[in-house]
Amino acid sequence: MSMKAISSKDATSLDKDLMDQAIGGWSLDQLMELAGLSVSQAIYRVHPPSAGKDVLVICGPGNNGGDGLVAARHLAHYGYNPSIYYPKQGKNELYQRLKTQLTNLSVPFIPEADFQPALKSTSFIVDSIFGFSFGGPLREPFPSIISAIETASVPVLSVDAPSSWDIENGPPKEGPGAKFMPQFLISLTAPKPCVKFYRGKHFLGGRFLTKGIAEKYGLVVPEYPGVDQVVELDIDAEGKL
Repeated sequence: MSMKAISSKDATSLDKDLMDQAIGGWSLDQLMELAGLSVSQAIYRVHPPSAGKDVLVICGPGNNGGDGLVAARHLAHYGYNPSIYYPKQGKNELYQRLKTQLTNLSVPFIPEADFQPALKSTSFIVDSIFGFSFGGPLREPFPSIISAIETASVPVLSVDAPSSWDIENGPPKEGPGAKFMPQFLISLTAPKPCVKFYRGKHFLGGRFLTKGIAEKYGLVVPEYPGVDQVVELDIDAEGKL
């Protein structure tokens, strides 16, 4: 199926509506939990444990990184061996609680010195660095990290948008990320305009939109199969605002 893309401005507004007590009634940690669950289900669909249990989740400092932390927890329960690279860690209580949950499951946090060896030994990479709010430019340590992901020899799934991509205009013209085309992408809540530049297998996650909020932003709520939190989208029909 296809779905209309939503601009970064409208995505921000939609998130506020979801967390408005009188409109959506959701809390940030509820939305992050469902987003991370969606990410984990997309990974299971394209890379089941039989294809390789070692998964490296690379997290940024914001909510996109939080989605990756939640996904890693679910992957651990599914039987994977996730590890986390989290070079600039979020400081608020929510991220600290997610870290505690992972530590309690013996999920390792990779130090900087072990990042390159971890890239070479993993069977799958999750790019959970930047989401729809990314506006550039890249700042260290992320240029070198994205360059490493870009040239990795294993499949990559990006969360919400390929990191380094402009949400409206797609990959940068040059530098880190200019040739970054992950094999898999999961958009959260709704696709972002940059998907018109994407070529790969594309999923939508976030099974929480109500009819009223969807209509406000001109979105179609997809039919999720069964108990799945993800649905595959038709990449050729998207990107039209």
